[in-house]
Amino acid sequence: MKVLVVFGTRPEAIKMAPIVKEMERHPDFEPVIAVTGQHREMLDQVLEIFQIKPHYDLNIFKAGQSLTYITTGALEGLEEVIKKEKPQCLLIQGDTTTVFSGALAAFYQQVKVGHVEAGLRTENLYSPYPEEANRRLVSVLSHWHFTPTEKNRENLLREGVDPEHIYLTGNTVIDALKYTIKEDYVFQDDLLNHLDYKNKRVLLLTSHRRENIGQPMKNIFSAVRKIVDDYPDVEVVFPRHKNPKVRELSDPYFKGHDRIHCTEPMDYLPFTNLMSRIHFVITDSGGIQEEAPALGKPVLVVRRETERPEGVEAGTEKLVGT
Repeated sequence: MKVLVVFGTRPEAIKMAPIVKEMERHPDFEPVIAVTGQHREMLDQVLEIFQIKPHYDLNIFKAGQSLTYITTGALEGLEEVIKKEKPQCLLIQGDTTTVFSGALAAFYQQVKVGHVEAGLRTENLYSPYPEEANRRLVSVLSHWHFTPTEKNRENLLREGVDPEHIYLTGNTVIDALKYTIKEDYVFQDDLLNHLDYKNKRVLLLTSHRRENIGQPMKNIFSAVRKIVDDYPDVEVVFPRHKNPKVRELSDPYFKGHDRIHCTEPMDYLPFTNLMSRIHFVITDSGGIQEEAPALGKPVLVVRRETERPEGVEAGTEKLVGT
């Protein structure tokens, strides 16, 4: 079976990498890799770590790109790839605009779609935005649905998806972690090598969600600053998203504080190894809600809803709002 594997962002690449590596070991599959480049630098890091060389790179990224631009660029580019390769299946992962565009491009060419990480839902179409709409639309266009959890499977059954086409697989991000965590890992940023992880409570903060930009993010940063001021044994590492709005909002709370360390965005390898050492995580990310519990780290989710309620139910994370 010729499988066109499509991804465009770092989280997609991380979760697709173990599948690509597995398919490469099986003579029954011919994986063809197409990346859109919806993210650029962050995507390239992961391709290098897992030694994946795309057959096609649409390279659509541009500064300030809109959702419409990403959708049309990916749709047009993938149409050409599908026409040339004539795959039996197009495989996508998650809920990005690349994923939606890939599913739509495949549908237009009447190619069956396999959706990895299917069935996640918040039931609020605008949160997270645009991911909740993307994942629902992709479910309509998909033939095979690969769900990480039983709850995801139940979501799809409730929406009328044929149970014969749903496969409960677990989450490939756990497979990816096995490639990356090393006890003797040395960070390029020397600050991270010298933090006192044993005697201090080092917290990892990430915040970048579109719907949190503005007052919600101010609330998050204000609360983190209060925690650090109230507890002298607490330090915070905050890999700041490149979005200038995130940096502008965080500066008044974090700039110059000797126990709040604002770093540049981290590659996947240092980030996961940092996560394996810290005390707990404060995040509005989706993937981190899966990775941190796998590393035994509690999570505070600074969002109003989560499409990953299993962690809340299991007690590995708390949904604390903004």
